[in-house]
Amino acid sequence: MKEIIITTGNEVPSKKIAKVLGIVKGSTVRARNIGRDIGAGFKNIIGGEIKTYTEMTSNARDESYHRMVNAAIDEGADAIIGVRFMTSMVMAGASEMLAYGTAVKLK
Repeated sequence: MKEIIITTGNEVPSKKIAKVLGIVKGSTVRARNIGRDIGAGFKNIIGGEIKTYTEMTSNARDESYHRMVNAAIDEGADAIIGVRFMTSMVMAGASEMLAYGTAVKLK
């Protein structure tokens, strides 16, 4: 698999951008689970981290990130700049995790 540079910055130090290939993105939609919701309800009463939700969001971030990177590789990119994550509710109990950035070719 080709390795590319990924940064939240708008440039790559010591490199020049030769060409902007365009926006690349990756997303996944995850739904809550009734078993998780029951456990989360108890945690809500006593406080503390809801580890099952932390794990679920971490997995969603990883999946959307990898899909974004694969889209950039498919475009022939050397790097992705300006990387951001965003989440939005799709429906009650389901959210989308989106990773996006600008795919570029470097000199």
